[in-house]
Amino acid sequence: MYNVMSTNAEEFINDEEILDSVAYAQKNKSNRELIESILEKAGNCKGISHREAAVLLECDLEDENEKMFQLARDIKQKFYGNRIVMFAPLYLSNYCVNGCVYCPYHHQNGHIPRKKLTQDEIRTEVIALQDMGHKRLALETGEDPVNSPVEYVLESIRTIYSIKHKNGAIRRVNVNIAATTVENYRKLKEAGIGTYILFQETYHKKNYEQLHPTGPKHNYAYHTEAMDRAMEGGIDDVGIGVLFGLNLYRYDFVGLLMHAEHLEAAMGVGPHTISVPRIRPADDINPDNFSNAISDEIFAKIVAVLRIAVPYTGMIMSTRESKVTREKVLQLGISQISGGSRTSVGGYAEPEPEEESSAQFDVADTRTLDQVVNWLLELGYIPSFCTACYREGRTGDRFMQLVKAGQIANCCQPNALLTLKEYLEDYASPDTKKKGEMIIREEMTRVPNAKVREKALQYLSEIHGGSRDYRF
Repeated sequence: MYNVMSTNAEEFINDEEILDSVAYAQKNKSNRELIESILEKAGNCKGISHREAAVLLECDLEDENEKMFQLARDIKQKFYGNRIVMFAPLYLSNYCVNGCVYCPYHHQNGHIPRKKLTQDEIRTEVIALQDMGHKRLALETGEDPVNSPVEYVLESIRTIYSIKHKNGAIRRVNVNIAATTVENYRKLKEAGIGTYILFQETYHKKNYEQLHPTGPKHNYAYHTEAMDRAMEGGIDDVGIGVLFGLNLYRYDFVGLLMHAEHLEAAMGVGPHTISVPRIRPADDINPDNFSNAISDEIFAKIVAVLRIAVPYTGMIMSTRESKVTREKVLQLGISQISGGSRTSVGGYAEPEPEEESSAQFDVADTRTLDQVVNWLLELGYIPSFCTACYREGRTGDRFMQLVKAGQIANCCQPNALLTLKEYLEDYASPDTKKKGEMIIREEMTRVPNAKVREKALQYLSEIHGGSRDYRF
């Protein structure tokens, strides 16, 4: 029985319901009347169900697909405008006790160098990230209760927040670590984390257990129910995702939306972000060994339909994807991207020798942060380094209420422009600065609230000597 309110993983991610939804979608992939009714409903920008989304994903009518992609663009523009939030991952350790068959950190990999950053090494890496211009990090670590206990993560967070270098400061630390206890989630909340992120990898229980044959991650229920425990522990911004290519994409697409529906129903607020990574080459991992890899066309459609289904949720795309792919799907729904990323333990301050690589996966987009910012500006986007909502406590249901009421732009637009101005003054190349200044002049006139616009203009003139603690 499908029970969205249940905290039992196999009830709110119900296998029979997923299979029925996939079958229903395939049966109705050419049902023009149904597809048009779903698109009409989606046009209200209040989202659609997992079953309705499955139909759109399966749709094979070319003209309806064109309408669908345009609707995704319109929804993206309505809620996020041209803003793209920037972040970088910081890998603390690659020690891991799990046996995940798709990850080079699996414990049986005897030739990958095992590394764990000391607090001094973390300081060096963070200063290097600050010198690029980053303000928001995503902490990553393998699961190892001896080498990477939660106490190590907490100490690392304190270290990161303590570092003030020139005009640099990390203002938000998101955390992507293994499923843990309510008590540990409370500790993470008290440490001041932003979003807690955990990828399900796949929602298909049997395949999940085969892909995670050993280690604590083998426990499907404990992993899938992690977000419920995190929110019980006081973390109100959580991020979910699957690793597309491990399992049939239709199944995981529906499971992902069912998870979002469950969090909304059971916890009062859906996921803050959804990530859409695809499997990539890495150390002893060959993507060709995974027969469920998806094409660029299917990937773009997944992004578009997710944006239609969950219009209020941020969507993240990493440097796993190439410049070409990132450009294509930015307009369809992505609101956060990484730039200048390293997926190894260390490597920002000094690049790792190739023979000593500790990377979790190969990066497809190898451009520097400034090159990515320049490219975004060229495309008409506003690269945003904003963390004001987190620092002002606009998280969880408070954030979602503002988004749903259409008021979040009063906060996001000026903060995005101000943090872009900071970046231009402190870190940008001359060409990037020139393009950015032009964007700021154009976009400032579009700040919706006149009083906010006036205040933002005042702050813009004070960037050089001001406190830089503006928070709209």
